Amino acid sequence: MHSEALVRDHTIYSCVMGSRAFGLATDDSDTDRRGVFLAPTPLFWRLDKPPTHVEGPADEQFSWELERFCVLALRANPNILECLHSPLVEYADDTGRALLALREAFLSRRAHETFARYAQDQHRKLEADVRRHGAPRWKHAMHLLRLLMTSRDLLRTGTLTIDVGDQREPLLAVKRGEVPWPRFEAWMSRLGAEADEAGARSPLPAEPDHARVEDFLVGARRASARRADPDVRETHPDDEVVQGVVRGRGVRQP
Repeated sequence: MHSEALVRDHTIYSCVMGSRAFGLATDDSDTDRRGVFLAPTPLFWRLDKPPTHVEGPADEQFSWELERFCVLALRANPNILECLHSPLVEYADDTGRALLALREAFLSRRAHETFARYAQDQHRKLEADVRRHGAPRWKHAMHLLRLLMTSRDLLRTGTLTIDVGDQREPLLAVKRGEVPWPRFEAWMSRLGAEADEAGARSPLPAEPDHARVEDFLVGARRASARRADPDVRETHPDDEVVQGVVRGRGVRQP
């Protein structure tokens, strides 16, 4: 099955991300679309597995296969978690709505480390720009501050909100280059310290709910298999479907 067909025919969730979802769009902003597709289960029975992600087919469109999406979300990947909380949902089928209902299961205090690490990486790139060109890429600087705000508020409240609200104009001033670099760095340091303080007393659990997410994924795979072959029977997770299992004292016969 071609990658484009996976996105076209098997998308379970799609949304708009980027500046439009963050409340930072201007007249020249692109429309970034992100999505999740559920590759039909029989494709995993082949030697050549379906792709973990697909770029396109539309401009500014990127999609993840459901399992890869869940793995990244459990690791508190900032881009993935934000995708699950976009206020601009364009499509969700039954499986997509079940995924959205699972959003809180992915949230944990791991976000403190992953968001901070991403922010540090971006800061190093901005510093390199300043050394080479005398100024950073201010759009990237704006999004770094936005990410730190999101991280701080998530750790404080246990809820992920990606629209910047009343911080829109201060952040757009950064994008326009109206905030001097020293002031930007001081702002960034303050947000980082606030996120550290929030992380120490966050209401979030220490770890995400792996079991709940796995149950959802297994259920989605089984439902896909039944759609492909209605004769596929339901089995309990603990059933031994392979007969003749070696148990130390020989082979147990069915």
